[in-house]
Amino acid sequence: MKAFDLSLYLVLDPNLCAQIGMVETARLAVTGGATMVQLRDKRAGTSEMIQTGRALKQALGGTGARLIVNDDVEAAIAIGADGLHIGQEDMDARTARELIGPEMILGLSVETEALAAAVDPDLVDYTGVGPVFATPTKADHKQPIGFDGLARLVQLSPVPSVAIGGLKAEHVAEVFAAGAKGLAVVSAICGTPDPEAATRRIAAEIRKVPA
Repeated sequence: MKAFDLSLYLVLDPNLCAQIGMVETARLAVTGGATMVQLRDKRAGTSEMIQTGRALKQALGGTGARLIVNDDVEAAIAIGADGLHIGQEDMDARTARELIGPEMILGLSVETEALAAAVDPDLVDYTGVGPVFATPTKADHKQPIGFDGLARLVQLSPVPSVAIGGLKAEHVAEVFAAGAKGLAVVSAICGTPDPEAATRRIAAEIRKVPA
């Protein structure tokens, strides 16, 4: 069983993080309590992803936070990342698992009940469920599912789920009440004046959730 904590999952956005950079944003967020960091940059080529990813890995070394790479298998392997996250349009989970091997964490985005129920727990370690709300950080997102939809998809997923899509500190209680193991955030941390303080606010709400 792979050990990872989905509770406060930061997804980096190069545009929002432009002021202080993705590496410094991640470092501050992890200091503030982020448990996982996903490198997502749809405009970057593999070599640029590897360069950023290696800098991230160095910055997060010794913190216990897990580094996940979005979509780019080659970069994830070259970086020595803790995991890979794929969407439904990227590649199938079996191919991804064959490429990354048994040890790396594999996350898969699911947007519908059918997709959640079809997840193979022998291949996939966690699901990213959403979008809960519409969000400008992902222009091509699917129809928002709300907290009722989140609860249905989480229940159908055979592996732990992290909620995503327009989520902020004030949504923590509802995310966990729906059965998710955490929330993935982008703009709630990226691009804020103080990413560490922004993360601490979310982490404080997570600590209030009954065990």
